[in-house]
Amino acid sequence: MGWTVAGGMVFGVLLVALGVAALRTGWTLPWARGRVTRMRMYGWGAVLVGVNPVVQGLFYFRIAPDLSWNVRFFSMNALLFTGLLLIGVSQMRLPRRRTTD
Repeated sequence: MGWTVAGGMVFGVLLVALGVAALRTGWTLPWARGRVTRMRMYGWGAVLVGVNPVVQGLFYFRIAPDLSWNVRFFSMNALLFTGLLLIGVSQMRLPRRRTTD
């Protein structure tokens, strides 16, 4: 069980690094470049999604102070779904501007 949690933590750290790269430089993975229209929103979404497995691993290995199950469950789900929502919205097409002649 510990190996899967550690693997999830590594995946989370990679997602946080991807989010920071998107925020700082505007870089994203090659297969996502055509879809992402709002890079800052995409970066924050990736950071929030990546923080979730890292914090869960800290709780699992008892590095972070233990909180009640309810607090962990609802706070981590709020982080995860907010990040997924931000990533989804960042890939929506921008409305076209109307020009007045």
